[in-house]
Amino acid sequence: MLSTIISGAVLGIEAYRVDVEVDLGRGMMTFSVVGLPAGAVCESRVRVKSALDNCGYGVPQRRVTVNLAPAHIRKQGTAFDLPIALGLLMADGKIPPGALDETLVVGELSLDGRVRAVRGVLPLAAHAHRLGAKRILVPRDNGAEASVVEGLDVRAVDHLVEAVEALADNRPLPPAPPAPPEQSDPPDSPLDLVDVRGQAQARRALEIAAAGGHNLLFIGPPGAGKTMLARRLPTIAPPMSFPERLEASTIASVAGLLRPDHPLVHHRPFRAPHHSVSDVALIGGGTQARPGEVSLAHHGVLFLDELPEFRRNALEALRQPLEDGEVVVARANATLCYPARFTLIASMNPCPCGYFGHPRHACECHPIAVRTYRNRISGPLLDRFDLHVGVEPVDPRALQLAPPGETSATVRRRVVAARARQQQRLNGGCNAYMSPRQIGRDCALDDTGRRLLLTAMDKLALSARAHDRILKVARTIADLAGADGLAPGHVAEAIQYRQLDRADP
Repeated sequence: MLSTIISGAVLGIEAYRVDVEVDLGRGMMTFSVVGLPAGAVCESRVRVKSALDNCGYGVPQRRVTVNLAPAHIRKQGTAFDLPIALGLLMADGKIPPGALDETLVVGELSLDGRVRAVRGVLPLAAHAHRLGAKRILVPRDNGAEASVVEGLDVRAVDHLVEAVEALADNRPLPPAPPAPPEQSDPPDSPLDLVDVRGQAQARRALEIAAAGGHNLLFIGPPGAGKTMLARRLPTIAPPMSFPERLEASTIASVAGLLRPDHPLVHHRPFRAPHHSVSDVALIGGGTQARPGEVSLAHHGVLFLDELPEFRRNALEALRQPLEDGEVVVARANATLCYPARFTLIASMNPCPCGYFGHPRHACECHPIAVRTYRNRISGPLLDRFDLHVGVEPVDPRALQLAPPGETSATVRRRVVAARARQQQRLNGGCNAYMSPRQIGRDCALDDTGRRLLLTAMDKLALSARAHDRILKVARTIADLAGADGLAPGHVAEAIQYRQLDRADP
């Protein structure tokens, strides 16, 4: 007896169809899984056999062959447990033939028959809808995640017995919990920009970075507030559009980061890996080609604290995703592309001891040591930061006597208005990702502004990339001011945010 259950798997962040074919043949009782199964898939026969025995169904005493088609793609994960079990019962006559027609099935089984959540249900549900499937059967904990896809009948079960009894009695499978309502308000967070005392220039740079999606590097001594500032960027960032939320949620689903009560990412991700992170964990890849931190920060913020302490090869691997907005992972059997459109925020000390240029603490570093420390960040990577901003230590009296600054809500309103101007002008984009043609069209300078920029290029020996990034930052400054064109003052302010181009220890 032969049965076929439609299932699916994820390669990168794209799902594809897998037909689970179960054949009960003559001969000694064996249980074989073929079709390039990985280790976790091969182990499914043990989980399926124990689950069927403990649920009272048992495994037929015949030769069981399970084929996962297409057989030329290696299958990973545990999502084939439930379709294998249901296919075996259908081949044995305990489930009517055709009961799961046009239904995509995924789920992991525990030894007692409970159905556990699996990764990648969101792209699988989207693929099922594209295939024209009428239903998808998923674990209960993945039900809300699959319900995000409109136009698809989502069914969810907690236990194998629940699914088998409904199918055997020709009853509808239990519906999945509905997807939670969309959220557009900023996340409830104890962090607020009002907590930052002083640091007017750094606050201004943070606002510009949030408004235009610009990469930002803070340079300052320990305790000056670099990390404090960076962690408050999500509180002033503009809200995500639905397509952005869906893309970020797809990556989080593949990585297994979505929760049953939060099946859709509503707010911009903020990823802050430790400086000991490997290049594979940062960029993505590995034996299973998982998305890295740069992809998990898609449409959000990647914060690298103590930038020079990161491994050189990991930092250099950032150059391509910063330019292209994607990561290409090439393997012998496939080439995968992960989106990685993020805002890079980094912080660093000015020297190894951290007190170079400090007004109240003497620096003990030799100039050669300072230069060597800064050279841990290559010129090409440094060139990809739109803003280099010094964070000076705050006077102790200002911490107690200075009036509080603007709240995150106040700054966020300006950021949202500036981003709306950009999206209208760029058809949904932001200034950080303007093409050369868009720069020429939207960043035209008058004679004064042109002479100012050329003088800065000559004196600071700036690259062509830095030239374009200055214009992009100037365009964002103009958007925050509500100006249609670029004034010399906008260009001058953008030039001053190139501290490391001016520094000479």
